[in-house]
Amino acid sequence: MAVRKSSMFTACVALMAICAVLVIASGVWFGVAQEAECAQRARWPVAILGGCILLATLAGFAGAYSDHGRARYLLRFYFIAIPVLIVILVVFLVFAAVVTGGSGAYPLIGRAYDEYRLDGFSMWLRGYVSGDPGRWEEIRSCLAGSDTCKKLARQASFVTADEFYKSSLTPLQSGCCKPPSECGFRYVGPTVWTNPTSAPDHDCGLWSNNPGQLCYECESCRAGLLATLRSQWHKVNIALVVATVSLIFLYVAGFIAYKKARK
Repeated sequence: MAVRKSSMFTACVALMAICAVLVIASGVWFGVAQEAECAQRARWPVAILGGCILLATLAGFAGAYSDHGRARYLLRFYFIAIPVLIVILVVFLVFAAVVTGGSGAYPLIGRAYDEYRLDGFSMWLRGYVSGDPGRWEEIRSCLAGSDTCKKLARQASFVTADEFYKSSLTPLQSGCCKPPSECGFRYVGPTVWTNPTSAPDHDCGLWSNNPGQLCYECESCRAGLLATLRSQWHKVNIALVVATVSLIFLYVAGFIAYKKARK
C-alpha cells in the first residue's frame, strides 16, 4: 500500500501540524505579551522553533501525497528533522524549568504586594539583566517610555499610604516604580517618595522622583522584570509540554503507520 494511501500516517502528520501551530501560538504570545514587552528579544525562539516543526510536518505531508520520485527526500527530511526538533524542544523545556526555578519574591508584612531580589533567581537569569550593561540600558529606556509606571502614577485611588500598601502591584511596578521598602521612604504618591537622611540599601541611593528615572537602575527593577518573564515562561511551558508529549506520540504512531504502508 502506498504511503499516500495510509490515512493513519497522514492523520498523524496533520495532527502534528496542529501541535506545531500550538507551539507557534505559544511563542507569539510569549513574544508580544504585555508587562515584559521590553525584553521581547529573549522570547521569540519558541515561535521560531514552532515554525521549524511546522515546516518539517508540511514536508512529510507533501512527501506522503506526492507521486514524484523526489517525494522520498521530503519524507526522509521529515523523519530526520522531527526527532531533532523534538529533542531541541525537550532540552528547551528542561532548560526553562532549571533557570526559572527560583521566584526571587519575598513577602512584606502589611503589604499586599511582594518585592523581588536578584539573588532569588538563577544565575542565567541574573546574567541576562546584569551581564550586559548595553542590554539593560536598552531595556531601561523602554521601561521609562512605557506605561508601566505612568499608569500607576495616574491612579487616583491611592490617596493614603495604607491604600497604596494594600494594592496589588505587578512585579515590574513593585520593583521599578517605587523604592524598596527597606529604604524607609515616606509615601507621597505612587511614584513620589520622600528620601530619608540615610538609606541602608544600594537601591535606595538610585531612587529618583524623576518620572524618567524612578528605580529603573535598581536591582529591584531587574528582579521585577525577571519575575514577570518567569511567570509568563511558566504559562508557555504548560502549552509546550502538552505539544511535546503529543508530538512524540503522533510521530511514533505515524512512523508505525508508515512502516505498515511500505509493506
